[in-house]
Amino acid sequence: MISAETIIHPTSIVENGVELGKGVQIGPFCHIEAGAKIGDNARIMSHVVISGVTSIGNNAKIYSHAVLGGDPQTVRHSGSRTTLEIGDNCTMREGVTMHRGSDTSTGRTIVGNNCNFLAYSHVAHDCEIQDHVTFSNNVMIGGHSVIGHHAILGGGAAVHQFARIGHHAFVGGLAAVAHDVIPFGMVVGVHAHLGGLNIVGMKRSGIERKEIHAMRHASRMLFDRTKPVQQRADDVLIAYPNSLAVADLIAFVKADAKRAFCTPLHRHKANTEEDKGGI
Repeated sequence: MISAETIIHPTSIVENGVELGKGVQIGPFCHIEAGAKIGDNARIMSHVVISGVTSIGNNAKIYSHAVLGGDPQTVRHSGSRTTLEIGDNCTMREGVTMHRGSDTSTGRTIVGNNCNFLAYSHVAHDCEIQDHVTFSNNVMIGGHSVIGHHAILGGGAAVHQFARIGHHAFVGGLAAVAHDVIPFGMVVGVHAHLGGLNIVGMKRSGIERKEIHAMRHASRMLFDRTKPVQQRADDVLIAYPNSLAVADLIAFVKADAKRAFCTPLHRHKANTEEDKGGI
């Protein structure tokens, strides 16, 4: 279905069965396969491929050579109907790739609203990307990963499959993240370790000063190495019973997960960086 307000360059192919919203603009040499659904006012630049059962919300901006909705990169996928679902107001820059879910898992790859994917970043099958997430250039996340809202991943960061990145977390450039990252956590390093909290992100989110202090002390308690993290989580709740931010942190820690947690590389180093205002 094509609206009268839609503009499609004559060199592009839009197959029968594609649903296009009002005001969609499709540039040259694009290929939109049957099953795709694109919301109002989307701008699709040149050489873009949208395949499979892929839905894209309103006001999308998709730049050259992006490939959205490709088959999942897993040998166990048998080819059944799976989906890629992208929310409103998302930007996919040059060369971005996103794959549909696999039929041996959730069958859905989900991207929230107001997300920004810079050039050549990749979202694998069965991932969940929540709202207001930013991927810098060349970020790669493995299948089944969950990226919390307002998280920022620096250039070249790589996230292991099944890992969880908590909301408002910051992943440094070139970090290799093999473990879960707590909400507001800031991880750095080729083998990423927890470098503290994303204090800038907390302030931007309107977190009160007393809550920031509570989170700082809670994170120190959580990872002090005298007890396993899950046991220390109970101690943290007892110590900070009235902090909503701490309660949110502990809920993340206690949730079922397949990965361990990113922890501080060295207690003294983490405190030193915080004292300098680095976290």
